[in-house]
Amino acid sequence: MWTEMAKPLVLTLGEPAGIGPDITLATWLLRTQRGIPPFYVRGDAGSLARRAALLGLDVAIAEVRAEDEAASFADALPVVSTGLKATAAPGKPDASSAAAAIGSIEQAVADVTGGNAAAVVTNPIAKSVLYQAGFRHPGHTEFLAELAKRDGIVPQPVMMLWCPSLAVVPVTIHVSLRDAIDQLTTDLIVSTARIVVKDLRERLGIAQPRLALAGLNPHAGEDGALGQEDRTVVAPAVEILRGEGIDARGPLPADTMFHAAARKTYDCAICMYHDQALIPIKTIAFDEGVNVTLGLPFIRTSPDHGTAFDIAGSGQANPSSLIAALKLAAHMASAKTA
Repeated sequence: MWTEMAKPLVLTLGEPAGIGPDITLATWLLRTQRGIPPFYVRGDAGSLARRAALLGLDVAIAEVRAEDEAASFADALPVVSTGLKATAAPGKPDASSAAAAIGSIEQAVADVTGGNAAAVVTNPIAKSVLYQAGFRHPGHTEFLAELAKRDGIVPQPVMMLWCPSLAVVPVTIHVSLRDAIDQLTTDLIVSTARIVVKDLRERLGIAQPRLALAGLNPHAGEDGALGQEDRTVVAPAVEILRGEGIDARGPLPADTMFHAAARKTYDCAICMYHDQALIPIKTIAFDEGVNVTLGLPFIRTSPDHGTAFDIAGSGQANPSSLIAALKLAAHMASAKTA
C-alpha cells in the first residue's frame, strides 16, 4: 500500500496510562511480518521500557536524536525524547503525565513541519486527563489545527474516518446533536467538501473524487414532510459543489447509503453529524478503521479507538488500527511527494 519514504513517520506517545504504549510495542514487533513503514516515537523511552517489561515483550528501545531516528528501526524501537517523563501507571491516568502527552504532540508536529518526519501518527489521548492540566481544546483535531496556525489563521480541520471499503466525514463533530443542527450551514458543508476533494486528490491519488452527501433527517426529509433542512441547507450545498465541477450527490437517505453496493458508488460519504458518520464505519471496520485529519498543512492519522484503560498493560490490546494508521500515513506521504 505504501512506497519508500524519504523520511520516517513520527508516532506520538498518547495517554501514557492507556493502550498507546501496548500497541506501539506490539506494532514494532510486527514490523517485518506486517510490512510496517519506519517510524519513531516522540516520548519517554523509560515509560516504554517499563511497559515492555510489564507485558513480557522483548523490545529493544533506542533513544536517538531527531536526525538519526530511522537508522535503528530494524533492530530497535527508536524514541526521540521529549524531555518530559510519563509516570502514569497502566489503567490509572493522572494529570501528572498530561504534559508528556501534550508535549509529544507539539514536538511531533514540529518534526513534520521541520522536515524530520513525513507525517504524524497520533496515539489515543484521554481528554478528561488533559482538561485537568488546563488543555483548552475539544480534542486532538482542534489542537492540531491550532498548531498548524499560520499568520494568525487557524485552518479548518476535517475529520475523516477511513477503511478500505468506506470513508466518511462528519460535517459537525464533537458537539451535541442539538448543537450540530444549529451549527449546520450550507457554507460549512461546502467548505468541508472542498477540503475533502482537495485531499482525496492530492494525498490519496483519487483524480475525480465522488461524494455522497447524507440527508440530515430521516429519508432525507421526505420532500419536507420530515423537516426542511435537507431542502434549505443540504441540497443548496450539493448544487454549489456540482457547479464547481465536483461529483456530488444528495441529500441521500442515510439509512440506505452504507450497504455494500451503495458504498461502491462513492469515494467518501459526507455526513451531517458525528454518529451518522461513525456508526457505519465502526460497524464495518471496528479494529481497522483510521482517523485522518484533512485540511492541515501536514498529514495526520490515528487509530480509530480510545485509550481503553480497562485493558492497558494486560496484553489484550489489538494493534490493527495503529498498523492501518501507519500504513495509510505512509501511503498519503508517498502520494503527496510523487
